[in-house]
Amino acid sequence: MISGWADLSHAAAGSRPQLWRERDRQRVELPGLCVEASGRGVDLYADAERIVVCCGDPRFEDSALDDVRAKRGVAAAWGELLARQGARAPASARGSYAVAAIELRSSRAILATDRFSVHPLCYAREGSRLAFADRADGVPLTRPAELDPQAIYDYLYFHVIPAPRTVLRGVERLQAAHTLLATAESTHKSAHWIPKFVENGMPPVAAAGRELRERLRNAVALEADTPAVGCFLSGGTDSSTVAGLLGEVTGGRARTFSIGFDAEGYDEMTYVRVTAAHFKTDHHEHYLTPEDLLRSIPEVAAHYDQPFGNSSALPAYYCARMARAEGVEKLLAGDGGDELFGGNTRYAKQKVFAAYARVPEGVRTRVIEPLLLGLPGVEALPGLRKAASYVRQARVPLPDRLSIYNLLVRLGVTEVLEPEFLRKVDPEEPITREREIYRQANCASLVNRMLAYDWKYTLADNDLPKVCGSAALAGVRVGFPFLADEVVDFSLELPASYKVRGLKLRYFFKEAMRGFLPDATIAKPKHGFGLPFGVWLTRHEGLRDLALSSLARLATHGIVRRPFLETLVESKVAEHPAFYGEMVWILMMLEHWLAARARKAPVAGLSPGVTTA
Repeated sequence: MISGWADLSHAAAGSRPQLWRERDRQRVELPGLCVEASGRGVDLYADAERIVVCCGDPRFEDSALDDVRAKRGVAAAWGELLARQGARAPASARGSYAVAAIELRSSRAILATDRFSVHPLCYAREGSRLAFADRADGVPLTRPAELDPQAIYDYLYFHVIPAPRTVLRGVERLQAAHTLLATAESTHKSAHWIPKFVENGMPPVAAAGRELRERLRNAVALEADTPAVGCFLSGGTDSSTVAGLLGEVTGGRARTFSIGFDAEGYDEMTYVRVTAAHFKTDHHEHYLTPEDLLRSIPEVAAHYDQPFGNSSALPAYYCARMARAEGVEKLLAGDGGDELFGGNTRYAKQKVFAAYARVPEGVRTRVIEPLLLGLPGVEALPGLRKAASYVRQARVPLPDRLSIYNLLVRLGVTEVLEPEFLRKVDPEEPITREREIYRQANCASLVNRMLAYDWKYTLADNDLPKVCGSAALAGVRVGFPFLADEVVDFSLELPASYKVRGLKLRYFFKEAMRGFLPDATIAKPKHGFGLPFGVWLTRHEGLRDLALSSLARLATHGIVRRPFLETLVESKVAEHPAFYGEMVWILMMLEHWLAARARKAPVAGLSPGVTTA
């Protein structure tokens, strides 16, 4: 845990801060500021110039800083780097980290987080006072906390709350690869790393494949910093690659951990066992049950610092808990491979839609669209109906096209949300921010632009918080070899056609791993730890009762319309368990988070008389 605050109008030059330690807790306190740190992997340093608190595992370009780190700790090494480079220091740091520094002579603060925000930082300004923490609900405010209605809307739209917004009004999360510089008068944020995609060049596949395997092997070796290490194993190419390399670098049997589901179409254990047998891992499995969900939904929902609706958090938690019971302290995960090397199905799908723009405009506007979109009776003909749907979607530009099947949009915001709540939010804000992120990508190709978009919305805002949060609840650290700087930099140098060749996903990566991974793994379609919640909801009375009671409580908060909630479980889920079950899940997790916050420390309500929301 990291937290602190400083009144940046208070001159502290010449002060001699004393570092107080008790077990795993550290604190520095001076007139006008206080900084605290606790837990494993967190360090605090103070001298007459600055106070530095940090977490994670940064690496520095200057080897002299490694000597400082070895002798005096990683926070002292950060202090040396900040003394030399000031707010430019994060640009020369690598690895995963979050760092906050208060400079006593200049009365300013510097906050920074790594390329993908593996270690997040949140902050709030109250006049000249800057407060920060590694959790949104841990930022030490001087005022009562208030929920932000727009953040609740963002959660229902994205199923998470993307940075920089947090669920608490006035508390922001520093975006990945950004540095914040604050003085008493101002706050300035800037990116200390901007990915630059190479759009040309065709490196030889065989030689480039050998280089990638070596970089990944080095990344796994760096992350395997404890003998008590294991890895998640979903049976896909990324987790299988990590499992195989972990065995190589440790010289023993990698310990692998997997979750299965007794539900048709969801279980991936066949592929998991192929990998486990191929690499001769020390393999462990747990089949998740509806009873597991009943026990753990409130606990997992309450653990996150803000509402979090990714349903695979529960499988990840049980996987990490199983590993912890086996003595594992750190798990390596395969997250990032799809977003670096072109593995998500939407990359190929959007190339299909993009092809429509290459049809001459006159043909599109004078022939195709009048025929498919203007003539009556087209929807009654299956073949033409499908073609018309293609044209309608192809006419929508990216990234808007990615939201066509957004759950909240498809259900209808006015059908789902209370009118009074809608008056407090801007429903267009999420897509406006998506367009900005999509436009900012430093690349020309469609595939690379979608990758850059996913580095924020899929990795930094969703998948990494899911894995890190679930593992932390189980008492396990996580490492992400695919997100090592050297691997990411290598991916940037690959042309887009190596990532998605035609409609073939992960062309280069799969070629690079032939002979290392089992053929069945390379040919396997992507799935992961998907949760069959909707299916179980239609069959398990206990889950149904939990969902009904959760939604009944949520109906009192003035967010979601009661008629919609009353029909959601009773009738809609039976029509389409996966689709409507996902909506039940995100609403249920929202309610359990709100209830947990009310028990910990009530916050200002969204509706008059409601103290838990």
